[in-house]
Amino acid sequence: MVYALYELSTGYSLFKVVDPDKGKFKLAAFRPFKDAKEALQAGMTMVNADVSSMLKKFLKKNLVEKSISDDLAVVDKKLGKAIKDSMGIPCIHGAAVHEMIRGIGEQINDLVKESTEKANNQAALALGHNLARYRLKFSSDKIDLMIVQAISLMDDLDKELNTYVMRVKEWYGWHFPEMQKIVKDNIQYAKVVVACGIRERIMTTDLSEILEEDVEKTLKEVAAVSMGTDIAQDDITNVTRLAKEAVELQDYREQLGEYLRHRMQAIAPNLTEVVGELIGSRLISKAGSLLQLAKHPASTVQLLGAEKALFKALKAREATPKYGLIFQTSLIQQSSKEHKGKIARVLAAKTSLAARIDSFNEDAQPSSESGHNFRDLVERRLSILDGSVGYGMKKKVKSATSSAYNREAEQGAAANPIKQADFIIDQSKDKKEKKDKKDKKEKKKRDADDADGEKEVKKTKKEKKEKKEKKSKK
Repeated sequence: MVYALYELSTGYSLFKVVDPDKGKFKLAAFRPFKDAKEALQAGMTMVNADVSSMLKKFLKKNLVEKSISDDLAVVDKKLGKAIKDSMGIPCIHGAAVHEMIRGIGEQINDLVKESTEKANNQAALALGHNLARYRLKFSSDKIDLMIVQAISLMDDLDKELNTYVMRVKEWYGWHFPEMQKIVKDNIQYAKVVVACGIRERIMTTDLSEILEEDVEKTLKEVAAVSMGTDIAQDDITNVTRLAKEAVELQDYREQLGEYLRHRMQAIAPNLTEVVGELIGSRLISKAGSLLQLAKHPASTVQLLGAEKALFKALKAREATPKYGLIFQTSLIQQSSKEHKGKIARVLAAKTSLAARIDSFNEDAQPSSESGHNFRDLVERRLSILDGSVGYGMKKKVKSATSSAYNREAEQGAAANPIKQADFIIDQSKDKKEKKDKKDKKEKKKRDADDADGEKEVKKTKKEKKEKKEKKSKK
């Protein structure tokens, strides 16, 4: 005999499987939930594959106390294992169990008289809403979806801005072509077009708030002798309107950048401290969420954004890329070419740790102290690789949860550059001595091999000579 555990939105039910082939089942026990709160608690424990105290009491009363040792059919494999470990009830699962549970679901309204179809549907709807709210754990300060949307919008705005400004320059270039070489900043160009309109007004308009003094002076001088063509007032109106749109987009982009900075400080302060808000938000967007980024190992974080290049290199059996999105960080940009890969590995490791701290931190106002320490570690590593700090002068760094660095050791290292140089010279001497010893060993080995070779040659010559002598005697 087999019993089947079936979870309803209104309570727990236990069925005796009379004939699984014919789909015959009999209700053995039913335990209704008292209210929506109890139903939510039971639903969450089921989703997490845990055995709640309510379910334990239900199974103990109807199986253990009645000395029933038959198998219990459970849909979820993890839940079955948890029931077996905690209560010792043998559980089964698989394709046959799924068919069994499907058959019970089709007859549930006839089998369970205590719960009507209408009540089941209402309870299922309410429980679904409550589970969704519980799983989302909505908080306006801790939702990283806003970051993903904000950085995506910022990238779209950059593309639109480039398109708008390019169109303004091409359009207005017919009227004043020399302006492109004088005013090289795109937004300044658009602001000049909005402020002046036609070329003749540039000579009489004060542009000190937009341009520098020397640039303004040059622009006014060139505007007086420009070889551009005259255009109609309607054309000027449309160009000015387009330039105004570009300026407004830029203002909105700045506001969006400020919003993104505050949001990153609230959600991922340590990640922001290590790589900055823009790179941090792009990493979160690429991973899907802050939690997903925290689950990635450092090697994956290092190559986020370079997936195509990675698989292309693997397919062609070429050298794989060393960095993805983190290449844009200032730390990697400052490092020399031969050290970029090493700094990328160190930075990716600290970025991964910072993301985990931010993701699993439950404080209302998380601190960025760990991220600051990680940043100092990477900067210290960069200075060591560049040779500005000797390897023997490494300062002792506390763990990420400690307060700060040993600043006195750092100041002492900076105040004694001669000691650092002495250490580097001593280190180079040790390397030279090791190399000399290695060369001597290799030379002895070669000499021994040569001596053995000469002995073999002499031996073969002697044997040939003896053979010739024997032949001559015969």
